[in-house]
Amino acid sequence: MEFKNYIRDIPDFPEPGILFKDITPLLQDKKAFNEAANALLQMVGDRRIDKVVGMESRGFFFGPVMATRLHAGFVPVRKAGKLPAAKISRSYNLEYGSDALEMHEDSILAGERVLIHDDVLATGGTANAVCHLVESLGGEVVQCNFLIELDFLGGKDKLNGYELKSLLHY
Repeated sequence: MEFKNYIRDIPDFPEPGILFKDITPLLQDKKAFNEAANALLQMVGDRRIDKVVGMESRGFFFGPVMATRLHAGFVPVRKAGKLPAAKISRSYNLEYGSDALEMHEDSILAGERVLIHDDVLATGGTANAVCHLVESLGGEVVQCNFLIELDFLGGKDKLNGYELKSLLHY
């Protein structure tokens, strides 16, 4: 399936100069959505995964689907102030600003094998921050897995040392 046919470009969103890759057409098409989930899972192969970590908010679309199919737990990573229990935090830079991410401190156990998933790898700041959160709790990052990689932004450079797989490249 040609997944790029289901990705819509939105110019100047969320601010001028940004070309946003909108995945909602892919999510709305039941066949494309299912096949994209299958393709993301194929990138994991037969590795044992204990937890899938998905970043707010678009990492929540495929992350739980993959966790279910991998017989793994799902861990949401949220923006600061959104999680109710004891948490750990990490600041990071975005393509168009900076922010902080949080994860419950009991969400990853020492030695657990973790798949990190997000919809888009841009500058790599978000994924790098999540890798550090997982490792600070004793988890092992098995793979960083993305629907889309924006190659021209060089995000993979911030994930040097981690296995990285992306379904689509722009």
